[in-house]
Amino acid sequence: MGILDPIKGFGVTFGMMFKKVATEEYPEAGAPAAPRYHGRHQLNRHPDGLEKCVGCELCAWACPADAIFVEGGDNTEEARFSPGERYGADYQINYLRCIGCGLCVEACPTRSLTMINFYELADDDRQRLIYTKEDLLAPLLPGMEQPPHPMRLGENEQDYYVNGPELARKQPAESTEAVK
Repeated sequence: MGILDPIKGFGVTFGMMFKKVATEEYPEAGAPAAPRYHGRHQLNRHPDGLEKCVGCELCAWACPADAIFVEGGDNTEEARFSPGERYGADYQINYLRCIGCGLCVEACPTRSLTMINFYELADDDRQRLIYTKEDLLAPLLPGMEQPPHPMRLGENEQDYYVNGPELARKQPAESTEAVK
Protein backbone atom coordinates (compact mmCIF):
# COMPACT_ATOMS: atom_id res chain seq x y z
CA MET A 1 0.00 0.00 0.00
CA GLY A 2 1.44 3.31 -1.07
CA ILE A 3 1.24 6.69 0.58
CA LEU A 4 -1.02 8.12 -2.14
CA ASP A 5 -3.53 5.23 -2.14
CA PRO A 6 -5.88 6.76 0.49
CA ILE A 7 -5.86 10.05 -1.39
CA LYS A 8 -6.77 8.22 -4.62
CA GLY A 9 -9.66 6.51 -2.82
CA PHE A 10 -10.96 9.80 -1.44
CA GLY A 11 -10.56 11.29 -4.90
CA VAL A 12 -12.94 8.69 -6.36
CA THR A 13 -15.47 9.45 -3.62
CA PHE A 14 -15.07 13.20 -4.04
CA GLY A 15 -15.47 12.92 -7.84
CA MET A 16 -18.73 10.94 -7.49
CA MET A 17 -20.26 13.63 -5.29
CA PHE A 18 -20.68 15.96 -8.27
CA LYS A 19 -22.06 13.49 -10.81
CA LYS A 20 -25.75 13.34 -11.62
CA VAL A 21 -27.59 10.60 -9.75
CA ALA A 22 -29.32 8.01 -11.96
CA THR A 23 -32.54 7.13 -10.14
CA GLU A 24 -35.09 4.67 -11.50
CA GLU A 25 -38.67 5.21 -10.42
CA TYR A 26 -39.32 1.47 -10.38
CA PRO A 27 -42.74 0.88 -8.87
CA GLU A 28 -44.28 3.89 -10.61
CA ALA A 29 -42.54 3.46 -13.98
CA GLY A 30 -41.40 -0.11 -14.62
CA ALA A 31 -38.52 -0.76 -16.94
CA PRO A 32 -39.25 -2.96 -19.97
CA ALA A 33 -37.80 -6.45 -19.78
CA ALA A 34 -35.44 -7.82 -22.38
CA PRO A 35 -37.38 -9.10 -25.42
CA ARG A 36 -36.28 -12.72 -24.94
CA TYR A 37 -36.81 -12.80 -21.18
CA HIS A 38 -39.05 -15.64 -19.98
CA GLY A 39 -41.00 -14.85 -16.85
CA ARG A 40 -44.58 -15.79 -16.00
CA HIS A 41 -46.33 -18.73 -17.68
CA GLN A 42 -49.36 -18.38 -19.95
CA LEU A 43 -51.89 -20.92 -21.20
CA ASN A 44 -52.61 -20.12 -24.85
CA ARG A 45 -55.82 -20.39 -26.85
CA HIS A 46 -56.81 -21.37 -30.38
CA PRO A 47 -58.01 -18.56 -32.70
CA ASP A 48 -61.66 -19.35 -31.91
CA GLY A 49 -61.10 -19.15 -28.14
CA LEU A 50 -60.84 -22.84 -27.24
CA GLU A 51 -57.98 -23.73 -24.90
CA LYS A 52 -54.90 -25.45 -26.28
CA CYS A 53 -54.30 -27.37 -23.04
CA VAL A 54 -55.55 -30.96 -23.29
CA GLY A 55 -54.83 -31.86 -19.65
CA CYS A 56 -52.10 -34.39 -20.47
CA GLU A 57 -50.09 -33.43 -17.34
CA LEU A 58 -46.74 -33.69 -19.14
CA CYS A 59 -45.75 -30.24 -17.88
CA ALA A 60 -46.31 -31.36 -14.28
CA TRP A 61 -44.25 -34.49 -14.82
CA ALA A 62 -41.40 -32.52 -16.41
CA CYS A 63 -41.22 -29.93 -13.61
CA PRO A 64 -38.18 -30.69 -11.42
CA ALA A 65 -39.50 -28.45 -8.60
CA ASP A 66 -42.96 -30.07 -8.52
CA ALA A 67 -44.52 -26.61 -8.92
CA ILE A 68 -47.29 -27.52 -11.40
CA PHE A 69 -50.55 -29.29 -10.66
CA VAL A 70 -52.83 -30.34 -13.53
CA GLU A 71 -56.06 -32.25 -13.35
CA GLY A 72 -57.63 -33.19 -16.65
CA GLY A 73 -61.33 -33.26 -17.38
CA ASP A 74 -63.37 -34.80 -20.19
CA ASN A 75 -64.97 -32.64 -22.87
CA THR A 76 -68.58 -33.25 -23.79
CA GLU A 77 -70.55 -31.97 -26.75
CA GLU A 78 -72.49 -29.67 -24.41
CA ALA A 79 -69.36 -28.32 -22.68
CA ARG A 80 -66.29 -28.21 -24.93
CA PHE A 81 -63.24 -26.33 -23.62
CA SER A 82 -60.59 -27.72 -26.01
CA PRO A 83 -60.70 -29.50 -29.36
CA GLY A 84 -59.48 -32.83 -27.94
CA GLU A 85 -61.18 -35.39 -25.73
CA ARG A 86 -59.79 -33.76 -22.58
CA TYR A 87 -58.95 -30.34 -21.24
CA GLY A 88 -57.12 -28.96 -18.20
CA ALA A 89 -59.96 -28.70 -15.66
CA ASP A 90 -57.69 -27.58 -12.82
CA TYR A 91 -54.32 -25.97 -13.53
CA GLN A 92 -52.06 -24.40 -10.91
CA ILE A 93 -48.47 -23.16 -10.84
CA ASN A 94 -46.88 -22.47 -7.47
CA TYR A 95 -44.38 -19.64 -8.02
CA LEU A 96 -42.95 -20.23 -4.55
CA ARG A 97 -41.48 -23.43 -5.99
CA CYS A 98 -41.02 -22.57 -9.68
CA ILE A 99 -37.37 -22.19 -10.67
CA GLY A 100 -38.10 -20.80 -14.14
CA CYS A 101 -36.23 -23.55 -16.00
CA GLY A 102 -38.75 -23.83 -18.86
CA LEU A 103 -38.82 -27.64 -18.94
CA CYS A 104 -42.61 -27.50 -18.68
CA VAL A 105 -42.76 -25.44 -21.88
CA GLU A 106 -40.54 -27.95 -23.68
CA ALA A 107 -42.71 -30.86 -22.52
CA CYS A 108 -46.02 -29.39 -23.76
CA PRO A 109 -47.06 -31.26 -26.94
CA THR A 110 -49.68 -28.69 -28.02
CA ARG A 111 -47.62 -25.52 -27.35
CA SER A 112 -50.30 -24.53 -24.88
CA LEU A 113 -47.89 -23.45 -22.16
CA THR A 114 -45.46 -20.63 -22.91
CA MET A 115 -43.56 -18.09 -20.84
CA ILE A 116 -44.30 -14.41 -21.37
CA ASN A 117 -42.26 -11.29 -20.78
CA PHE A 118 -43.76 -10.44 -17.35
CA TYR A 119 -41.30 -10.34 -14.46
CA GLU A 120 -43.12 -8.93 -11.40
CA LEU A 121 -43.69 -12.15 -9.48
CA ALA A 122 -42.95 -11.00 -5.91
CA ASP A 123 -45.67 -10.67 -3.31
CA ASP A 124 -46.00 -10.51 0.46
CA ASP A 125 -48.87 -13.04 0.52
CA ARG A 126 -47.95 -16.64 -0.19
CA GLN A 127 -51.46 -17.54 -1.39
CA ARG A 128 -51.33 -14.99 -4.25
CA LEU A 129 -48.20 -16.70 -5.62
CA ILE A 130 -50.20 -19.81 -6.52
CA TYR A 131 -51.56 -18.95 -9.96
CA THR A 132 -54.71 -20.77 -11.04
CA LYS A 133 -56.01 -21.49 -14.53
CA GLU A 134 -57.97 -18.23 -14.58
CA ASP A 135 -54.77 -16.27 -13.84
CA LEU A 136 -52.73 -18.12 -16.46
CA LEU A 137 -55.16 -18.20 -19.43
CA ALA A 138 -54.39 -15.82 -22.28
CA PRO A 139 -56.95 -13.05 -22.66
CA LEU A 140 -59.66 -13.36 -25.28
CA LEU A 141 -58.74 -11.45 -28.43
CA PRO A 142 -61.27 -9.93 -30.85
CA GLY A 143 -63.02 -12.73 -32.73
CA MET A 144 -62.59 -15.25 -29.90
CA GLU A 145 -65.49 -16.72 -27.97
CA GLN A 146 -65.41 -17.67 -24.29
CA PRO A 147 -65.43 -21.48 -23.88
CA PRO A 148 -67.34 -23.75 -23.60
CA HIS A 149 -68.55 -23.72 -27.18
CA PRO A 150 -68.47 -26.07 -30.21
CA MET A 151 -65.43 -26.29 -32.46
CA ARG A 152 -65.38 -23.47 -35.02
CA LEU A 153 -62.19 -24.20 -36.98
CA GLY A 154 -63.04 -27.70 -38.13
CA GLU A 155 -64.91 -30.91 -37.47
CA ASN A 156 -62.26 -32.72 -35.41
CA GLU A 157 -59.09 -32.04 -33.44
CA GLN A 158 -56.89 -32.80 -36.47
CA ASP A 159 -58.27 -29.67 -38.10
CA TYR A 160 -57.02 -27.65 -35.11
CA TYR A 161 -53.55 -29.14 -34.76
CA VAL A 162 -52.66 -29.94 -38.38
CA ASN A 163 -54.66 -27.42 -40.42
CA GLY A 164 -55.18 -24.87 -37.63
CA PRO A 165 -52.85 -22.09 -38.83
CA GLU A 166 -54.32 -22.13 -42.36
CA LEU A 167 -57.89 -22.18 -41.05
CA ALA A 168 -57.13 -19.32 -38.66
CA ARG A 169 -55.72 -17.21 -41.49
CA LYS A 170 -58.79 -17.85 -43.65
CA GLN A 171 -61.33 -17.23 -40.88
CA PRO A 172 -60.73 -13.45 -40.42
CA ALA A 173 -60.85 -12.88 -44.20
CA GLU A 174 -64.21 -14.66 -44.44
CA SER A 175 -65.64 -12.75 -41.47
CA THR A 176 -64.61 -9.37 -42.98
CA GLU A 177 -66.22 -10.30 -46.31
CA ALA A 178 -69.46 -11.18 -44.52
CA VAL A 179 -69.51 -7.71 -42.92
CA LYS A 180 -69.22 -5.99 -46.33
